[in-house]
Amino acid sequence: MTIEIVPFDCESLLSWQGLLRAFEAGHRLAQPDIKDLFVYRGADTLLDRATWINGIGALVKVATVVPGNAALGKPTINGAVTLYDDTTGALTALVDFHLVTKWKTAGDSLLSASKLARKDSRKILLVGAGTVARSMVQAYSSLFPEAEFRVWSRKAATAAEMAEPLGLTVSTSLEQDVPWADIICTCTMSTEPLLRGDWLRPGQHLDLIGAYRPDMREVDDTAMARARLFVDARATTVHHIGEIMAPLKSGAIREDSILADFYDLPSGRFARQSEDEITIAKNGGGAHLDLMTADYILRSWQAR
Repeated sequence: MTIEIVPFDCESLLSWQGLLRAFEAGHRLAQPDIKDLFVYRGADTLLDRATWINGIGALVKVATVVPGNAALGKPTINGAVTLYDDTTGALTALVDFHLVTKWKTAGDSLLSASKLARKDSRKILLVGAGTVARSMVQAYSSLFPEAEFRVWSRKAATAAEMAEPLGLTVSTSLEQDVPWADIICTCTMSTEPLLRGDWLRPGQHLDLIGAYRPDMREVDDTAMARARLFVDARATTVHHIGEIMAPLKSGAIREDSILADFYDLPSGRFARQSEDEITIAKNGGGAHLDLMTADYILRSWQAR
């Protein structure tokens, strides 16, 4: 048996549009069983995600999230990705964890933006200045090549460190820059809302990435209530992520306020309906998306 080892440096074989095509094809297949296991140690998280998609194969992705690593100059997220044959269940590939995570996370929000953001979007605000924010510059630029980016971070020095080499502008006030943006992308580890719905204006699109635990949020109830709401997968967000759980509990939204997920793409329901509406897409990043991404990466590697 041959096991493929797919390294990070195969990125030159990949394209954002190729990944989006893989996502759309994967969501035409039957919805898979997905299981998540969370283990906590204070602020640290061990996350084990597994899924099997009939027609693609199976995946197990294990990640550790240690926020304190940032102060040490080390990645806050580490892990491993294993792929298994759809027919036999045999181990087929070990794919670089950071490669899968980068492309899955950014591609997830890019797919949402391709369906929900106004086509004339040019101004993009990144809330957070970590690894994910850097990936979003690359991803969004593939869809909006004339985009102008501003980046905000709690620590101005962190935003400046990201902005300078990429030619971005540092945002010093979310309250001032949220109305400026056509697309707002949040990629933080905040446990309290950073964005207020009162700051939003008609026509904006928000990609919410950061909140992945029940105790995390990046926008307030007003924002959730004002927007048309979408998620990448109901099964991995509605009762699992604070961004959805908290406004459900408060009554700001109902479950039927979530209008569509990616499995509604073939029906056309995952779409903007007017130029003036505000749209929010919650990126939950379930294991099925890791599998679709890892499979796309593996096929690109094998065809090199």
